[in-house]
Amino acid sequence: MLAFNRWLPPSARDGLPVLILLHGRGSHRGDLQALRPHLPEGWGLITPQGPHPGHPWGYGPGWAWYRYIEEDRVDGASLEHSLSELSVFVQDLGTHLGVQPGRIAIGGFSQGGTVSLSFSLRSGHEIPVLNFSGFLIDSPVVPTEDVSDMRIFWGHGVLDPSIPFALAEKGRQRLLDGGARLEARDYEIGHWIAPEEITDAMAFLGG
Repeated sequence: MLAFNRWLPPSARDGLPVLILLHGRGSHRGDLQALRPHLPEGWGLITPQGPHPGHPWGYGPGWAWYRYIEEDRVDGASLEHSLSELSVFVQDLGTHLGVQPGRIAIGGFSQGGTVSLSFSLRSGHEIPVLNFSGFLIDSPVVPTEDVSDMRIFWGHGVLDPSIPFALAEKGRQRLLDGGARLEARDYEIGHWIAPEEITDAMAFLGG
């Protein structure tokens, strides 16, 4: 089972809207809890931890969702393992929260954004995605055909040295070609989340 942190509003009860946020490469489950003050009113936040230790792949002392290869390609076995673990985690979300969730959205930063996109594309597109500086994996196991029912917020820094903006443009175009309802926002930043990006993403989430 994936380790996780959670935060629930005082009014939490069955039907709680919940945002699942996935950390980036080499980070941990507590990282994106920093965004909880920015959640729309009444939302809960749960932040699972990647199942792969980052150290063997040179990612530092934290955790990872997959082993990166190059550009928009990743190691398939490590990705599949994480997607499988994440699927079980979402199925058991009510147990993890202590209340039954209502509306669910998923998102993440960097690797977490990449995996969030992959998860929603693999699971029927019904879960909206907040992708902060991730990329769209180029693999047949992440299908992008006929995704007109998928809602995505994709924020990316035009100065990003880690996941170049060109990869964002490539991934966004593939999603648009598949018919996704994509809100693409660009920021004059590198590989981090800007305050105005948080504002834009939460407006998308509450819409």
